[in-house]
Amino acid sequence: MSTYTSATDADRRAMLDAIGVDSIDALFADIPAALRLDRPLALPAGMAEQEVYAHLRDLAARNVSAEDEVSFLGAGMYDSYVPALIDSIILRSEFLTPYTPYQPEISQGGLQVMFEYQTAISELTGLPVSNASVYEGPSAVGAAGYLAKLANGRPRVLASRGVHPHSRATLTTLAHGYGQTVEEVPLKDGVTDLDALVAALGDDVSAVVLQQPNFLGSVEDVAKLTAAAKEHGALVICACDPVPLGILQPPGEQGVDIAVGEGQTLGNRLDFGGPSFGFFAASQEHIRRMPGRIAGETTDVDGRRGFVLTLQTREQHIRREKATSNICTAQALNALAGVIYLSWLGRDGLVELGELLARRTAYARDRLAALDGVTLLHEAPVVREFAVRLDADVARVVERLAGEGINAGYRLGRDYPEFDDGLLVAITEQRSRADIDRLAEALGRAVAAERTAAVPAGAGASS
Repeated sequence: MSTYTSATDADRRAMLDAIGVDSIDALFADIPAALRLDRPLALPAGMAEQEVYAHLRDLAARNVSAEDEVSFLGAGMYDSYVPALIDSIILRSEFLTPYTPYQPEISQGGLQVMFEYQTAISELTGLPVSNASVYEGPSAVGAAGYLAKLANGRPRVLASRGVHPHSRATLTTLAHGYGQTVEEVPLKDGVTDLDALVAALGDDVSAVVLQQPNFLGSVEDVAKLTAAAKEHGALVICACDPVPLGILQPPGEQGVDIAVGEGQTLGNRLDFGGPSFGFFAASQEHIRRMPGRIAGETTDVDGRRGFVLTLQTREQHIRREKATSNICTAQALNALAGVIYLSWLGRDGLVELGELLARRTAYARDRLAALDGVTLLHEAPVVREFAVRLDADVARVVERLAGEGINAGYRLGRDYPEFDDGLLVAITEQRSRADIDRLAEALGRAVAAERTAAVPAGAGASS
């Protein structure tokens, strides 16, 4: 008998006879011999369950989580507070373990969740149509690029350098498959360079991709950038941080055609990188080009309110050449956490949270900019994140602060060589004024120490 299945030798013999082959090896006859391993995998001997638990416990202990340090790391994923209410609902079996709601008569709860989620995202983005979520933010940007291709067939996409590096990479990878090229529009003073965008635009541009706030934390003038794109008939895709939308003008009200984004900050934990969800909203004309699924409201034969799957664009459901995604069922669980979080906050709570972040971020920005050896990378308005320049080796400064239990932020040089001296600092509602003061004091010491260490021995001595 196998270690993991109950198939016996007799069971396997019966299956091979039914197939009409003599051995399991015969099933792989069409695979060239050079590509077959022809030996057991080089794996160590198995361990008892108790030993496996101890081993995994020791590995886990080597990780440092946001619970173990004061984290100012953001760059798209944030240490936001997740209320206990969320787990109490999403861990219910009817939400935790369902499959696609093909049968609405037994899936009203799941379908209503999808419908309420779509309503919340539409209200947040100012666009009339939302799907029931996609995998995460970068793939949402990539899917939006494909929608633009379907809408106008044009070959070029212009993406601001302020769009998240992962989103730009995903967009570029997918665009190659459907015959588009992606060109970057540079930044100027921390925001998308409007003049450079205007110079790059043409009637062959399918879409312009922006981010609000952008990767450096700057609030973009989306209305002006959108107006420039519209002069050439290009669609505008805006990747949004959903929490700042509580205090920023919704993208739909600024002429944006497609609003997408990362939903992790809406009731989903960091969890070492995922899972999270991506949201996707668009104007009405694009509803049949959208990826994923859309739940709709209807009435049954007795006139009672009910919900159904209105639109499905998975390749499992329609002709493959007409499909626009392969989004899976399980993603709805993360979206459920998102709509619970938004309901928990309420309209006023979302505004209050946005204002709180803006105030704390302004305080942190002023505190850090006052330090010797620290300057602002840009002076554009920000909401929850900002960038500074350090007159010291950024990696070593970050390492020094880690030794004090502080994650100082994201080293911009990892993705922006032009900002090799840059540090991106994020503020969430979990970072208090005392935490910010602690960061400022530790950062000041670390920068001073690194500047001193960088001075060669004897430098500055008189002869």
